[in-house]
Amino acid sequence: MSEPTTEPPASGPLRGLRVIELGSTVAAPFCARLLADFGAEIIKVEQAEGDAVRSMGRREEGRSLYAASILRGKRLVSIDLRGEAGRGLVRRLLDSADILVENFRAGTLERWGLGYEALSARNPGLVMVRISGFGQTGPASGRAGYGVVCEAMSGLRDLTGEPGAPPPRMNTSLTDYIAGLYAAFGAMMALQERARTGRGQVVDSALYEGAFTFMEPHVPAFDRLGAVASRAGSRLPGNTPNSLYETRDGRHVVIAAAADAVWRRLADAMGRPELGADPRFAAAADRARNADACEALVAGWVAAHDLDAVVAALEAGKVPAAPIYNVADIFSDPHFRAREMLVEAPDPEWGTVTVTGVVPKLSATPGRIRWAGRETGADTASVLRGELGLDDEEIGRLAADGVVAGAGLPRDRREEE
Repeated sequence: MSEPTTEPPASGPLRGLRVIELGSTVAAPFCARLLADFGAEIIKVEQAEGDAVRSMGRREEGRSLYAASILRGKRLVSIDLRGEAGRGLVRRLLDSADILVENFRAGTLERWGLGYEALSARNPGLVMVRISGFGQTGPASGRAGYGVVCEAMSGLRDLTGEPGAPPPRMNTSLTDYIAGLYAAFGAMMALQERARTGRGQVVDSALYEGAFTFMEPHVPAFDRLGAVASRAGSRLPGNTPNSLYETRDGRHVVIAAAADAVWRRLADAMGRPELGADPRFAAAADRARNADACEALVAGWVAAHDLDAVVAALEAGKVPAAPIYNVADIFSDPHFRAREMLVEAPDPEWGTVTVTGVVPKLSATPGRIRWAGRETGADTASVLRGELGLDDEEIGRLAADGVVAGAGLPRDRREEE
């Protein structure tokens, strides 16, 4: 893949920050992608075979479409971390970095001489963001932990799906994304503290812990009442009506009308205003006690109408509701376009590729997507030259020795003799 001759300048609240990403798969690349969206300079280090995320999802013309999004806005270098020569290059990159993002198994970087003590001795302001399955400490810290494994341990998976059926997984790396969000949040807090003290610190984001925090309502309930939460299907227990309903034309709509005023508006939209004052349903606690009867009434009304009619009636009645969208529905919805949630990222081979937009929206210093994710090692030469001051002869030797890789690297002159 050819290297772009010009790049749009960084903008956003994080411009001027330098981040080195040593992560792989989803959690660490997602964390760094969030920082890139808001202007940070990301230098991602991969092995020559490429990040495992490049093998996930669909491909076009041999290129990963997933990588086009999660690696967007990053400069991509290929350096072999399994040898001391490669690790030495990375140490030099980290000397001028603000943040290191990594998600190796706990203890790996220490064995390579890239632990926090060694790195902070050279760069006291470095913030080291560590994402792992089970954290850097504790009896499970050395265990391998992909997102789906940590989701199982967190308790969150046990709440997913229909009662009496095995808990299914979601068709996305949910737990990795949660941990990546917490990691990015932690990095910003660490930078805020560094502004006061001049010292960096370690941010320890564990996949199982991020998922576990989503169990928040169920922890005190078990502590005080011994209540063990269980799978509830599409309903939200104690919050009625709040579920998924099938329309006459076989579509599905979510309706959330648990608040008393909203329930009365739903009753009006259903053409049954008397239900708003029915003693079985008038108050939230009453609806929770009579959840089956309440849900049956709503389901019966929805089933008697096509989706468009149901949605129109609910929108007119100001009842929170939405049809279940697939990706094709999202691409055709004008709200996603108006909010810039479908963005055509520049790509030198495809021209553009549509990726998810930047979140959250900032009024004064918004983020933006500078370019789509490139191929492995696309920026190796420019980073080694520009950031480390290596000349073509030295880069050629490193490439010949297998320390670095990438398209268009200078050749070792020894090969020409």
